[in-house]
Amino acid sequence: MSTHVWGDTTVLLGRSLRHITRSPDTIITTVVTPIAMMLMFVYVFGGAIATDSASYVNYMLPGILLITVASGVAYTALRLFTDLKSGIFERFQSLPIARSGVLWAHVVTSVVANLVSLVIVVGVALLMGFRSGAGVLAWLAVTGILLLFTLALTWIAVVAGLGAKSAEGGSAFSYPLIFLPFLSSAFVPTATMPGPVRAFAEHQPVTSIVNAIRDLFAQRPVGNGIWVALAWCAGILVVAYVFAVLGYRRKIS
Repeated sequence: MSTHVWGDTTVLLGRSLRHITRSPDTIITTVVTPIAMMLMFVYVFGGAIATDSASYVNYMLPGILLITVASGVAYTALRLFTDLKSGIFERFQSLPIARSGVLWAHVVTSVVANLVSLVIVVGVALLMGFRSGAGVLAWLAVTGILLLFTLALTWIAVVAGLGAKSAEGGSAFSYPLIFLPFLSSAFVPTATMPGPVRAFAEHQPVTSIVNAIRDLFAQRPVGNGIWVALAWCAGILVVAYVFAVLGYRRKIS
């Protein structure tokens, strides 16, 4: 990112972050669903689910973190759609600012907001008994995976926000993303699933990402699993970014 683009993005980022600080209900709404799921699964279903973890909250937390991100990026699509409909993009085009700065401001805002949401969810998990002996490097690796995952889903949100016909349509794309962890190893071992479901669960991105984070928390060797998880995140990120840039160019041309 050039110095000019970075400077413009920083200014526009301040604008987006002010919107969030004035409407903290965005982050509150984002964390309510994952926390409610965590409470329900741990205290209602946890005793009936057999896992290789001593604590079910330890087992399920990685999946809850991914659901938190999926919930949060829906607001990125909504904010982008709102800006498009308000005509702010046309006003920005009349100013001597980098056009890509508008998109990057929304993307960085999404990353910041989701990091805050993730910290809140981890804090609640600690109150519920989550414990990890992972060292600093393992926590940094988990943070890196979650950041890459957030960026990938955020650019998908940008595509959805640019192509939406309504505010509801702009955020509806997140529903399949929130549901996807339920068809993975996030809540139950894939070995307990019927054949076709198990095959899908073991070969979709959420399972590899969840397993990598879970192994890092548990201080287990991650092996090639972490590279598979990173490859999924990077692949989704690149594809979504390309489609987002193409969609943005069509919108402003």
